[in-house]
Amino acid sequence: MEGIGLVLEGGGMRGLYTAGVLDFFMEKNLYFPYVIGVSMGACNACSYISRQKGRNKKINIDYVNDSRYLSCRNLIFKKGLFGIDFIFDEIPNKLEIFDKKSFNNASEKFIITTTDCDRGEPVYFDKNQCLDEEIFNVIRASSSLPFMASIVKFRGLNLLDGGISDPIPIKKSIKDGNNKNVIILTRNRDYVKKPFRMKFLANKIYYNYKGLVNAMINRHKKYNNTLSYIEQLEKEGNVFVIRPKEQLKVRRIEKDKNKLTELYNQGYKEASQCYDKLEQWIVG
Repeated sequence: MEGIGLVLEGGGMRGLYTAGVLDFFMEKNLYFPYVIGVSMGACNACSYISRQKGRNKKINIDYVNDSRYLSCRNLIFKKGLFGIDFIFDEIPNKLEIFDKKSFNNASEKFIITTTDCDRGEPVYFDKNQCLDEEIFNVIRASSSLPFMASIVKFRGLNLLDGGISDPIPIKKSIKDGNNKNVIILTRNRDYVKKPFRMKFLANKIYYNYKGLVNAMINRHKKYNNTLSYIEQLEKEGNVFVIRPKEQLKVRRIEKDKNKLTELYNQGYKEASQCYDKLEQWIVG
């Protein structure tokens, strides 16, 4: 499968769809040589690369009603809606142990997408260029949503959610040499991102980061243009897109375990339904 990339969109709790797809891939021992993820997509990719089937499902469903994971209390005391320290420290190191050895020994090239707040441009990190203790700092940065999390300082950069500057990093994957790509999206086919409505608040909070504000203002254009680009690549046969077929019921921030479980099951089911076509596309 040389030259085939796997591109994973973020989307907060909608990423349970991706978790279901990736768990099905793991059952089939389907691993792509290149993986690039954004935000929740990058989180899902970690357990995929470490071969820990079911881990993403367990973390994001079993802990969703734990106040340490997601709560207004975190917003007050931790300066973020999600408990970033709990998610990226206590869970992987104590509760749902992350298999660092398998992750580090995996042959897959893994790229994590973040946003440089000063320039408003994407910054990509290769797992092989990060030390053990650094990888979760990068994942944390990629997953830190504006207004809901603090800016992450890493290697002299001020970083936030990669989805701000490169929400579906298909062009990066192609630039890195992948002529064919499997793309897992977390929105329905008819989705169109609307213009940013919080310009005043963004300028108020991020007045020192004009690049970030501009990226947020223009994000809908970049997202919608990327979808158009993907549609063209799909017509040409250069990408295989997996996205929710049934209408999504899960929001970016969602605490209903039943809805989250349904979305995970939907991802698993729809991956199984298109698997034969995917196999043909891979060898085609």
